[in-house]
Amino acid sequence: MALFHVQGVPIGGVAIMLALLASMGGFIFGYDTGQISDILLMDDFKLRFAQCSSPGDVNSCEFSDVRSGLIVSLLSIGTLIGALIGAPTADFLGRRHAMAAECLVFIVGVIIQVTSMSQWAQFAVGRLISGFGVGALSAAVPMYQAETAPPQIRGSLTATYQLFITFGILVAYCISIGTREMSGSGSWRTVVAIGIIWALVLGIGILFMPESPRWLAAHNYLEEAKESLARSRGVSKADARTDRFIIREAEQMRSNAQKEAQMKGGWLDCFKGQNKTRYRTLLGMALQSFQQLTGANYFFYYGATVFQSVGIHDSFVTQIILGAVNFFCTFGGIYVMEKFGRRVPLIVGGLWQSAWLFVFAAAGTAKVPEDNPNIGKLMIVAACMFILGYAMTWAPGVWILVGETFPTRTRAKQGALATASNWLWNFLLAFFTPFIINSINFSYGFVFAGCNLAGAIVVYFFLYESSDLTLESVNDMYTDPTCKPWTSRKWAPEGFASREEFARYRDAQEKEKDVDVKARQSHAESEGTAVEGHGVGDKETLVHQENVKW
Repeated sequence: MALFHVQGVPIGGVAIMLALLASMGGFIFGYDTGQISDILLMDDFKLRFAQCSSPGDVNSCEFSDVRSGLIVSLLSIGTLIGALIGAPTADFLGRRHAMAAECLVFIVGVIIQVTSMSQWAQFAVGRLISGFGVGALSAAVPMYQAETAPPQIRGSLTATYQLFITFGILVAYCISIGTREMSGSGSWRTVVAIGIIWALVLGIGILFMPESPRWLAAHNYLEEAKESLARSRGVSKADARTDRFIIREAEQMRSNAQKEAQMKGGWLDCFKGQNKTRYRTLLGMALQSFQQLTGANYFFYYGATVFQSVGIHDSFVTQIILGAVNFFCTFGGIYVMEKFGRRVPLIVGGLWQSAWLFVFAAAGTAKVPEDNPNIGKLMIVAACMFILGYAMTWAPGVWILVGETFPTRTRAKQGALATASNWLWNFLLAFFTPFIINSINFSYGFVFAGCNLAGAIVVYFFLYESSDLTLESVNDMYTDPTCKPWTSRKWAPEGFASREEFARYRDAQEKEKDVDVKARQSHAESEGTAVEGHGVGDKETLVHQENVKW
C-alpha cells in the first residue's frame, strides 16, 4: 500500500525506508569525518601518538604537520581506492550485498584503530582500511538510491545521503564533547568504537530492502525487478506481475539494459565520446572535485584547531555549532534541489559560498583574531553562513547528480570515477592543509573563494538540468545535439511540449494505475477470483487485454 502521495502519485513506504537505510553509508562517512577533528585535541590521544618533548606532560605534546596530516588524510586514500573497487563490486554482487560487505571492511578498520596502543601508524592504517569501506559505500549508495527511488521524489531521496553525512558529523561532535573528560583512552576509543554500531545497522538492515530493479533487469531477473518496483511504488506483491505500469517500467529497464549489454561497459568506455559518455565522466569528476574545493572540509577536519587560533577557548562547542548549522540546513537543501532543480542552486550556492569565504579570509588577514575578539566572532559568523549555503546547494546537489547523470551501462564505473575524484581532493586538502595554514594562515580562504566561483562557472556552461526526468530521459537529453546546458531546463522528452507536460502525463499514468488496481481488486472480490491469476505475457498483449476488459 502507498504510504502517501506526491502530486497524486502513490509512494510506497519501502521507498522511504530504503533511502534512509542506505543513507547510513553517508552517516558512517560523516561520523568518521567529524570525529577526527576533536580526537586530535584529546589529551590521552596526544600523549599516545603525538611528539612530546616531556613524556607524560600533555602540554608538551604536539602533532607534526606530517603526522597529523597522515592521520587525518589516510582515510581519504582508502576511500579513493574503495570508490574504484566499489563499482565492480556493486555490479558483481548487486547493490545490497556489496554494501553489506563494505560495512564489514569498515568494521575491520575500526577494530584496528581501537586496539592501537602507542603506534600512531597503526591508528592511521586502521583509518586507511575503514576508508576502503567508506569509499565503496560512497559509490554504491547514491547509485542504489537513484536506481530504486520513484522519479517523483528521486532528488529528495538521493539527497538524504548528504543529509546523513551532516547528521553523522554532528553526532560525532556531540559524542566527542561527551567523552573528552573521560579518563584514559576511553575518551577517544569510545568515539571510534561506536562507529561499529552504525555499520551493523546498515550492513544487516540493507539485506531486508529490495535490490535495485535496474540491476535485476540488467541481469535478466525480470520478475524480481517487477517485485522490487512494486515494493517501492506501493503496489502489492500480488499485483506486481499483472500491473501494466510496473510491467512497462520493468520492460523499459530490461530493453535498455539489453541494448547496453551489446556494448562492453569497461573503464575505458567511460572515456569514449559516443553519447557524450566522456563528457559526463569528466563533468562528474569536476563536480565532485569542486565539492571538495568549496572548502567545507577545511572546517570539518581542522575546525577545532582553526577556532582555537581565533581565540575561541572551547572549540568543541564551536564545532557543534557548525555541525548543527550543516545538518539542519541540509533539510532546506533537499527542498531547494527538488523545487529549483540542479543548475540554479549550484550556481547561486557557488556565488554565496565564495562571498562568505572572502569575508572569512579578509577578516582573518586584516587583524590578528586572537587580539581582536570581534574579528574572531565575525569569522565564525562567516563560517556558519558559508556552511548554510554549502549544506543547501553543493553538499546534496553533487551527490544527486552522481546518481542520475550517467547511463546504466557505465553508471557504476562513472560514479566510482567521480567519487574517486572527490576522495582524491579530500586527501590532498586533508594532508596539505596544515602546511598551507602554517604558510599563508587565513589567506587560505581566498583560495577556496576562487574555487567556488570556478565551480559556478563550470555548472553554467556544462551541467544539464536533470530534475523531473526519468534516468532514461536524462540519457536522451545529454545525447540530443540540439540541447545545450543553459537551455536544458526547457528540454522535454520526444512527444511532449514541455517537461511539465511530461510530468503531468506521468502523474496521470500513475493515477490511472492506482484506479486500475483498485478496480481489479474490487472485481476480483466480487467474482471471488484472485487478481494474480492473470498470466504475464507480452506487454502490449496484456495492456490490450486489460483495456478491453475495463
